[in-house]
Amino acid sequence: MTGVIHIPEGERGHIRVFNLDMRPEQVRFLREPGALAQILGIDDIDLDHVEIFPLRDLEELGLSGYLTEGCGIPAGDVEACAVALSTLDGHIMLLRSRAFRGEDTRLTPAEQIRLAATFEEPDAKWSAQKVTAESALPSRPNRLSPRAARRKSSRLGGTITIVVLALIFLGLYRLVT
Repeated sequence: MTGVIHIPEGERGHIRVFNLDMRPEQVRFLREPGALAQILGIDDIDLDHVEIFPLRDLEELGLSGYLTEGCGIPAGDVEACAVALSTLDGHIMLLRSRAFRGEDTRLTPAEQIRLAATFEEPDAKWSAQKVTAESALPSRPNRLSPRAARRKSSRLGGTITIVVLALIFLGLYRLVT
C-alpha cells in the first residue's frame, strides 16, 4: 500500500502515474462502474479522466514519450523521474486531477496500486488583443419580444381573415345579383 494520497480541493493540472501489479482480468475489472473508486478507497471517480493500459501498447514511444508528447509534460520533468519510470512494467494508470471533480479527496489505494510519479501539466500560456472591429461585435437585430411577436402575428392573421371573408362575400354578392 502506498499510504494515503491527498488530493486538495480545487487541484488542477496534475497527472499521477500508478503501476498496477494485477492480472489482466483484474485490470479489465477496474473499468467497471465503481470498481476503481473502491480499490482507491473513495466513493466516486470520473472515469473520463483515467487511462489504464499495458505498457507494451506504447511500443517504441515508451511511457516517457507518451507523457511528453501525449500529455504535454515538459521533458525535463519526465527525465527527472526517468529511473522510477523505467522500473515500471505491466499495466499503468494515469489519473488526472479532474477525475476527482475538484473535491478534497484522500486516496487509500490497495496494495496492488503503487504511485510511481506525479507530474504537473503546464498551464496554457496565451494572450490576445482585444477585438475592436465593429464587424467582430455580436449583432443584435431589433427583435420583438415573444409576446409582441405573437400580438403582431395575431393582428396580421386577423387582417388576412377579414380580407378573405370580404372577397368571399363580394364574390357571393356578384353571383346573387
